[in-house]
Amino acid sequence: MNVLVLHGPNLNLLGERQPEIYGRLTLAELDERIREKARSLGLEVRIFQSNHEGALIDRIHEERRWMDALVINAGAYTHTSWAIRDAIAAVAVRAIEVHLSDIHAREAWRRESRIADVCEAQIVGKGAGSYLEALERLAAGFGNSL
Repeated sequence: MNVLVLHGPNLNLLGERQPEIYGRLTLAELDERIREKARSLGLEVRIFQSNHEGALIDRIHEERRWMDALVINAGAYTHTSWAIRDAIAAVAVRAIEVHLSDIHAREAWRRESRIADVCEAQIVGKGAGSYLEALERLAAGFGNSL
């Protein structure tokens, strides 16, 4: 199973940005944990981070024939981007929304997700574990569709 993992805006600053919320793990360390977990589950992963909405959409489009599933932390675009939502819907692959922090326990504007309805699950508040749980869920349900 091929899985595209997308990190949205400001995730390049992990380890520096609000460590009391997002932790001290860097993006490079998070990516390595994702790769290790994917290997242990027999998954192929490609990982991409961008601060630009269009770049995230372009990557979804570019990988549509390769990927069987998508794990996405769209960052603040989660709450604003109908375009990312439509890109996920357009490629019609299994998708899981993840967040390092618990968006439901934070500011009111973070509690609404524009992408949730095109994702089979939303995993939040588990730090790096949110991504790893998403990979486990995808591996366990490989062959199942939405």
